[in-house]
Order: sequence, then structure tokens, then C-alpha cells
Amino acid sequence: MDLYEHQARELLEEAGIPTPRAIYAQNSHDVAEATKKIGFPCVIKAQVKIGHRGQAGGVKLAHNLDEAILASEQLFPMTIHGHKVNGVLVAEAKNIIHEYYVSISVDRTSRDYDVLATANGGTEVEEIAKAHPESVKRLHIDPLEDFDLAAAKHMAEQIGFYHADGDQAAEILLKMWQTFHSTDATLVEINPLAKVGDPDDESSKSLSALDAKISLDDNAAYRHDGWQRFVDPNEGDPLENKAHALGLHYVHLDGQVGVIGNGAGLVMSSLDAVAGAGEAQGTGIEPANFLDIGGGASAAVMAESLEIVLSDDKVRSVFINVYGGITSCEEVANGILEAIASMNNIRPIVVRFDGNKAAEGLEILANAANPHVLVAKTMEEAAAKAAELAANADNGGER
Repeated sequence: MDLYEHQARELLEEAGIPTPRAIYAQNSHDVAEATKKIGFPCVIKAQVKIGHRGQAGGVKLAHNLDEAILASEQLFPMTIHGHKVNGVLVAEAKNIIHEYYVSISVDRTSRDYDVLATANGGTEVEEIAKAHPESVKRLHIDPLEDFDLAAAKHMAEQIGFYHADGDQAAEILLKMWQTFHSTDATLVEINPLAKVGDPDDESSKSLSALDAKISLDDNAAYRHDGWQRFVDPNEGDPLENKAHALGLHYVHLDGQVGVIGNGAGLVMSSLDAVAGAGEAQGTGIEPANFLDIGGGASAAVMAESLEIVLSDDKVRSVFINVYGGITSCEEVANGILEAIASMNNIRPIVVRFDGNKAAEGLEILANAANPHVLVAKTMEEAAAKAAELAANADNGGER
């Protein structure tokens, strides 16, 4: 999960890293109210999850209210590198004396954590590395060792935060690491980390994070209440957002057969079986989604899953492939019937059960005698039937 700048700043502030005062705004009225608290000059910054905002005109300096309103009204409708602007950040303008770049990220090659830093901040680090490779320092944090203040001071010395207070730089490095570690991040980046203040007043000079980028590991969301405070309901695929809110593992694809199973491996095999059947039948039918209901899924989870899959207008049939272990096929059968009872636009559903309570689940479906539900003995048979039904529906058959 990539965060907007204003969200990343929130995490840095919680860690005690100095940042300029700033207020997130979603309309010009909010901008006007924000400037009353921030004052002038201020910076109006488009909020998008992409770099190069400044070069694209997404960052503007305002010296008075009229300039702030005009700047925000120019930024709100913008799309920057394919990303629609999601509000603006009204931030206190700082007098910049020097800029640095520093980031911590996961290094899967060396199986530790990369610290990348340079005294030439303010632009993309890739450009800095190309132009002045000698100025970019790449250091590492061992995941099995403690990274404390002493280690942070040693690293700050190695990096060389020229013209800056070394102790403050070390404290920021340590707090960046604490943020990275405690939030299960894959990237914590500050660019620029700037020395700000009055050039003629040494006591006013300090380091401040003027911009930040943080990426969180989606696999760790369960440890952080799903990071609900960072979820943008207007971003991403609507069906994926709806499924995520229900705690379902769903990925929206572009085919015609909805696929539901328990266990990622079984669902992946089901997707392959559907694609293979479509190719063999010469219809070009493809899976419409990946949906893993996990182990021990209840009737309610099955009903929610089926509702999500059938919310996709492209879906012409559904393939449900469940191997009962912790999951009871009996519960899954009840969930299928529960979902069907509450829906109007039902499409053909092909079911394959095996394992725990498979016979009982199939008996429940047989007793219901619902014309929309068909059963198959094997995964290949079920996938072929689902692909055939989808192809016929696409050609004007049952929908």
C-alpha cells in the first residue's frame, strides 16, 4: 500500500520526526481555512502516489490567499502521470539552506534493509546516482541486529550529512528505522530532508522532512487493523475495495468465469483450468477473478464471496472449487444457497466439492434443486462446464 504524502507525514510526525506544519485539504474552502492556520508563504502540493510532481506543475508557492485559492483550483482537477489528484497539502514554506535524501527499504537480494542517502537531495535519487554516483551512499541494517542510537550515529557519520547537526541526523535515522519497523513498511523515504532556518541565525537551523514517501506491506495489514485510516475508497478497483473491506482475498481479472476456492494454490489451479478449457473449446473464455475464501470459511463468507463475484457484470458463470479440510463443504453449500436466495440476477454456478463434508454439501445442493446450480466430479470437468456456460451466455444464452 503506497501512502499519499499527507499520510506518510502522519507516520513521521507520530515518530517524532520534524516536519513543517501542514493541513490536508479537499476543496478551496478547506484551503482557505488551512492558510489561516499555516500562514504565508505556504506551499500547495498536489496529493498523488507518484513522483515528479514538481516537474508536472503539482507543487505551487502561494504568498497570499488569492494565490493559494488559485493554485488549489488549478491542482484539484489535475491528473499527474496517470494519477488523479486526491486533494492538496497546504504546507508551511521553509527557508531551505541545504537538501539531503535518505531512505530505508527492503533489499530482497541481500536479505536485509537498504539505507540509501546523499547530500544532494531534492530530486530523484536515480538521477543523482547517474550524474554523481560517488555521492550516493548505500549502507545496510542487519535484520538480526539492533539498530540503536549509537548505530544511527555511526551511520550518520558514514553518510556525511554535511552542514547539518550530526546528532539530529542520527536521531532522524533512528526514528525512520523505528517507523519502518513498527509499520511493516517496505519503503520509508524522505526527500528532501532539509536543513532549514535563517542563514544568519545558527540557533534557528535544524533538519526537517519536507516531503515523504512510505509504502506499507499489504501482507502485514492484519497486524494494523487493515490500515483503515489510510484506505482511499475512491482509489483502485471498486470490487477489490469492497472485497478487502469484507476481509476477502480477491483480485479482479478481465474474464467471464468467476472463480472461488479455498487456498491460494487451489484457486490458481482453478484459474489455469478455466483458461485451459476456454482455449481448448476455442472460445477464448478466461477467469474473471481470483477469490480465496481461506480455511474454515462459513456460510456467510461463502455468500459474501458469491455476491462479490456476481457483482461483476462481465461474469457469465461461476466456478466454485472447494476441497474441504478446515473448510466444511456443508457450510459452503449453505452459503451458496443463502446468496442465491437474496439475488435477482443469478448466473450458472458450477460446484466441485471434495474432502470434508463433501457428500453432505452435494446432498444439500441436490435437495435444493436450484436450476442455476450444477455439480461436477472433478476440477477439469467443472472448469470445462463453467467455460462452456460462459461462452453460451456470451452468445445470447442464459445470463
